[in-house]
Amino acid sequence: MIVGIKDGMKLIGIFIMSFCAVFVCTLFLNYNIDFAGIKDQITTPELMVLFDALLATGKVVSALAGGCLLLTSGIMLVFYIRNYIDTHKKELGILKALGYSNLRIAKDFQVFALSVFAGTAVGFGGAFLMMPAFYRTQGKDGLLPEITLHFHPMLAVELIIIPTVAFALLAVGYACIKLRQPAIDLLKERLSMPRKPFSGKVKEDASADGIPFLKEVQSATLRSKKTLVFFVAFGSFCYSSMMQMSGSMDELASEMFACMVFIIGVLLSSITLLLAITTVVHGNTKTIAMMRVFGYTHEECKRAVLGGYRPWAYLGFVIGSIYQYAILKIMVSVVFKDWDNVPEYKFDVKTCIIVLISFAILYKLIMYCYAGKIKKVLLKEVMME
Repeated sequence: MIVGIKDGMKLIGIFIMSFCAVFVCTLFLNYNIDFAGIKDQITTPELMVLFDALLATGKVVSALAGGCLLLTSGIMLVFYIRNYIDTHKKELGILKALGYSNLRIAKDFQVFALSVFAGTAVGFGGAFLMMPAFYRTQGKDGLLPEITLHFHPMLAVELIIIPTVAFALLAVGYACIKLRQPAIDLLKERLSMPRKPFSGKVKEDASADGIPFLKEVQSATLRSKKTLVFFVAFGSFCYSSMMQMSGSMDELASEMFACMVFIIGVLLSSITLLLAITTVVHGNTKTIAMMRVFGYTHEECKRAVLGGYRPWAYLGFVIGSIYQYAILKIMVSVVFKDWDNVPEYKFDVKTCIIVLISFAILYKLIMYCYAGKIKKVLLKEVMME
């Protein structure tokens, strides 16, 4: 078995995302199920408005937070499988040359779903540990009847078993697609990529300071790692939207919910950014080593390999700011439109500036740390691989 259990348990990023998704969904969906049981006890139209608003809030939060996190976990799983196949081409090529079918090899990739199972199971259990405090926080105003906490087995099936099976099928299916290459190409570690036809025009030579060449390296790095561009932008998106959203939750929701949003935002953004930049550095070690041999400075190597991701990071931040404003505006204007005493939500410029400054510091710190890794790349180590 080329893909072992240890390989599946290395996907710490998917584990954390699955944990966060199921943790949030379990809290709100379990509360919604128990909360729906007190509908017959509500006697006034005003309380019925509050009842409907709280139910809608649980559905919206579960759909947006849980759905977004699970979708990202799926994208990350595909990325891991693609990266694993690209780094184990020779072993896979040998198996195909020995007569193993694509499906027979791909079945081993179902172990990648172990990280999903572990994350969803721990998230489900953690949510039930938090559930009593969450129920007390939701009913702290005393306007609605007391809600009794119940365990719902079908919720465990829907949030643990079904996602695990779905991710196992996704892993096997995507691995089958990626393995549709001749064994000789895998053995030679050749990528089956369409080549752009030669136009007959030769690019101008680089200038004396090498700037055009560095720009070309930067552009080539982005083109060859399009998935990583998404992860960098998505990490910035998560940080921007979650941090700004948590700053508004003390007025629109509870402090506990604001804390959850803050923690999820930090985890999501940190994991995606670290994953993306780690893969960029590891995937360009040969390029970095050769640039160092030809006399390019550490700063030029850093700019060529990592510099192109900065605009995408800040684009993700802008989109995240717009997204969180739109979501909260919809929540206040649509979900709570019939509920009195709900403050009007406006875009918080001060919070946005604070989050932007903190993001700039965090992004600079991450880039600084990985720039140090670039500096340690040696030609001898690369050539001995």
